[in-house]
Amino acid sequence: MVPPDATALPDRHVCEQARLSRDARFDGLFFTAVTSTRIYCRPVCPAPAPKPQNIVYYRNAATAEAAGFRPCLRCRPELAPGDGAWRRGDEVVARALKLIDQGALVDAPVANLAERVGLGERQLRRLFTDRLGATPVDVHGTRRLLFAKQLLTETTLPITQVALAAGFGSLTRFNTAFREEYRMAPRDLRKRELPPTHEVMTLRLGYRPPYDFTAMLDFLRGRALPGVEVVDERSYLRVIGTPDAPGWLRVSAWDATSHALRLELHGSTPSDLLQIVSRLRRMFDLDADPAAIADALGDDPRLRPLLAARPGLRLPSGWDGFEIAVRAVIGQQVSVAAARTLTARLAQRHGTPLTIPFDGLTHLFPTPDLLADVDLTEIGLTRARADTIRGLSRALLDGRVDFRPERTLDDFTSRWVALPGIGPWTAHYMALRALGHPDAFPADDLVLQKAVPTDGTRITAKALTARADAWRPWRAYAVIHVWKGSMAAPRPLVAVGAT
Repeated sequence: MVPPDATALPDRHVCEQARLSRDARFDGLFFTAVTSTRIYCRPVCPAPAPKPQNIVYYRNAATAEAAGFRPCLRCRPELAPGDGAWRRGDEVVARALKLIDQGALVDAPVANLAERVGLGERQLRRLFTDRLGATPVDVHGTRRLLFAKQLLTETTLPITQVALAAGFGSLTRFNTAFREEYRMAPRDLRKRELPPTHEVMTLRLGYRPPYDFTAMLDFLRGRALPGVEVVDERSYLRVIGTPDAPGWLRVSAWDATSHALRLELHGSTPSDLLQIVSRLRRMFDLDADPAAIADALGDDPRLRPLLAARPGLRLPSGWDGFEIAVRAVIGQQVSVAAARTLTARLAQRHGTPLTIPFDGLTHLFPTPDLLADVDLTEIGLTRARADTIRGLSRALLDGRVDFRPERTLDDFTSRWVALPGIGPWTAHYMALRALGHPDAFPADDLVLQKAVPTDGTRITAKALTARADAWRPWRAYAVIHVWKGSMAAPRPLVAVGAT
């Protein structure tokens, strides 16, 4: 489900005001195309304002490019945050966009994408055209060309590797597509010499303000696994990759004035770059629209003061679905500190050690095949928890459960609760932390049941679910705000119904 106005542009007067004031809250929610120059810009573009009669507004970059406009070299539309209303939730377009973000159209036709979301190809094309004003191929093409443009501008990657990172099968195809769309060769963006990177790549990840990065780091720091992650007051650092090709990434604030995070990468192959960026945008919830969320939740008297106190609070997701699933099971009915200790012990005992540790990083988190048949009671888990982790590892390996983006929330949770030891609380917690699903709602959580009422009573899961119906499709944001407001920021304390 997406908000009913997600298909429409903001009112033209609103667009005009946002453009003239360069309001960053509207960044990525619409684009300004100038008919006299055939260039489209973000609403925050610092260039002199064009005449109103020369302006056409578009809902997304793909529609602007399909209409023959080129991206501005000054404000760089590739840095705009995505439209979170369309890339979140269960609506067909949202699920299809998540698949496109993960590269579903790189090596497969639109028919395959349509099948994965349960539609015919013609239906999906029509739906995209009606809702977004662009076809799935248009959206895919715009996304990969804009990502290539960012790599050409911000990195020293050879153009051949830029083409690979953006999902092009050959340099010739990349050069042709870039010239046809932008009327310039990729090398033309390389006229300015960039400083040497010393094997560390830096990319800018834009977001729509306000953004409470401090709260995000606080949440992640309380759950950071020694050896796998290092989180301080300024940055998040973790090991990524495979045992044969490990690497690391660090996320920090870009600077005090930019609405962006800084991503530093080491050891990643070009073909992995787009996937890494997509995962981090989901993990740090960079495409959320705080104003739309506040509008939807602000009518509730319990949530209104929480939203006012923390307008930039986001959903703190996780890097890897399996890692979050293991954390969720270990966290059933124990404190955050105890769960972290046990999970860190598991990672140290069964994870893959790095040949060359880096800055506190020593191990890759274990994969399902490494935990499917081990005795985890040796690290202090109960027999039931150990069995559950082995069971979910086997279920992931044989395909009974997964973290595929085309799953609806109901489909995802129903598959997981079918496994022994996984109750509704655990499944919804995984949907929130592993998928970043905006409507995940662990109604069995005792913190929620006690914190939502203001009279000292405890509400039942059924009554809480009924009250939260008005919070759709942003119930997960209500959860985060209540957890944070209760001074017990998201913790799997006692999950009633987690079997």
